[in-house]
Amino acid sequence: MLAPRTANHEIACDRTAGHETATHGVVAAGHEATAEAACTILEAGGNAFDATLAAFLAACVAEPILSSLGGGGFLLAHRQDGRQTLYDFFTQTPHRRREDGEDFYPIEGDFGDATQEFHIGYASIACPGGVKGLFEVHQDLGSVPLPELAAPAIELAQKGVQVNCFQAYIQQILAPILHSTPEARRIFHWDETTGASIAPGELFRLPEFADFLEALTREGEDLFYRGEVADRLVRANVEGGGHLTAKDLADYRVKRRSPLRFRHGGADIATNPAPSSGGTLIAFCLELLSSLTGELESFGSRHHVHGLVEAMALTNLARCQLATDPEASLDPLLERPILDAYRRTLRNHVSATRGTTQISVADRAGNLASLTLSNGEGSGIFLEGTGILLNNMLGEEDLNPGGFHAWPKNRRLSSMMAPTVLESPDGCRVALGSGGSNRLRTAITQALVNYLDLGLPLGEAVIRPRLHFERGTLHIEPGFPEDTVRFLQGAYPDHRLWPETNLFFGGVHSAGLDSRRGTFFGASDARRGGVTRYV
Repeated sequence: MLAPRTANHEIACDRTAGHETATHGVVAAGHEATAEAACTILEAGGNAFDATLAAFLAACVAEPILSSLGGGGFLLAHRQDGRQTLYDFFTQTPHRRREDGEDFYPIEGDFGDATQEFHIGYASIACPGGVKGLFEVHQDLGSVPLPELAAPAIELAQKGVQVNCFQAYIQQILAPILHSTPEARRIFHWDETTGASIAPGELFRLPEFADFLEALTREGEDLFYRGEVADRLVRANVEGGGHLTAKDLADYRVKRRSPLRFRHGGADIATNPAPSSGGTLIAFCLELLSSLTGELESFGSRHHVHGLVEAMALTNLARCQLATDPEASLDPLLERPILDAYRRTLRNHVSATRGTTQISVADRAGNLASLTLSNGEGSGIFLEGTGILLNNMLGEEDLNPGGFHAWPKNRRLSSMMAPTVLESPDGCRVALGSGGSNRLRTAITQALVNYLDLGLPLGEAVIRPRLHFERGTLHIEPGFPEDTVRFLQGAYPDHRLWPETNLFFGGVHSAGLDSRRGTFFGASDARRGGVTRYV
């Protein structure tokens, strides 16, 4: 744990967005149907964790590329009595690395103003943790029977959910994956003649997923990890050139961890700890920025944007210097001598001049849940008879710093995902997180700086334009003052000006509770189809 430091100003809850009539809670998610599933459970008397699990399952239908039981994720649970647990049900590397007949190949996702290469195929599939996470979180924290939590998702899968513009846009970006196998082409209605998939306004159905969910909630998690479905998954991997075996599935376990805790801007913050890297890198970046807090001035000022970009660059440098070994821990980044050295570098420099979705829920009892889910971009392979798109985590460059096919065997993959909960001195609690591959940590960092350091209301903190610095290139969203943009262009010649806000820059969905006033507040990110609902 990092040592606490003195707050530099008073934090205020986002009371301008408080919902005085909400009595059950608030939900922020990436799709109307995802949020609605959570609201249904809250209205029926379920707690924040019940609602989050129902939203998870609904997202598998409403956000089928970003969320899947064939992937994994992290849930940060803040219970009403203050206890916090990080549930790690992210994907695991296989026990063996198969050298013969690998099915592993690259595709390119086109964001319009940037492209990103992903690898797919059977050999890109890591052991899924989503099913195990669902059952164990429910066992520990649930109060509503699992079949009732699955009911909204089953209804969506049977009757269909209308594809919105955001989901259609994701399908367009990842079209090479969704057209890579016959089953994917069937499910996403790919027309070989026109090259089109499901259009906005059309219904997307997953009847196989509805049947699977009904069987899963009736028979239990062993159906997926040891039973008929497990046999099907292993057989497909063996025949298709993948690495997974029956032992990988049978041995998979959810990890319960104590969150990484630190202070920033007067707030107590809890986030995803090691071995995942996202929470550590957010803490490191915020600690660097803490030395500049009094100089950040207002949003969009030169000091603000320059401090952010230089802190991002130093965070990337520190990560690269420490993570040449894929099994290396990033924990040393938070040791005082290292932090102080990078702080000095930042001050001197500044003064001199994946498929992922987020669900955040707060309930009236004071429970908060922050759930970040990822399926990578999907391997293109559906598990026969289940409607489950399997992950491509072994094909994600960010998750394989040692290079593809060099992953350590039988290890929990590290991730940038960082579900987070903050508590401020005036009684406000906020659950937040983001999707966005390696951009999600800079999205969360900027939202926290906006909220805690610059004093913006939560809604403003989330929607303000963002920056992202990576591999020497500065990405700039529109909306910054013109003189600030000109300054950034001059200071960072290798830059890219985006013409409009984009999911490339993450999607921070946040749900908050003002415990003193008994009101809820929330903010969802339009970059990733954000929806906020009060119950």
